[in-house]
Amino acid sequence: MDVVTVSPKFQVVIPLAVRESLGLEPGQKVQALAYDNRIEFIPVRALKSMRGFLRGIDTTVRRDRDRV
Repeated sequence: MDVVTVSPKFQVVIPLAVRESLGLEPGQKVQALAYDNRIEFIPVRALKSMRGFLRGIDTTVRRDRDRV
């Protein structure tokens, strides 16, 4: 686990291992969320790059008879 320091301008450097594992590039946008007393950064991906990312997912869902 890497520890980062918040600069006086409230900036942080994302550690190299994290950048590489997520495939982050300079200038790429990330969404910042405050969640459950922590900060989460979610990479913003182009919609085109998301095509097919759920391929192979099991979509069978058990439903009540009145919900079919």
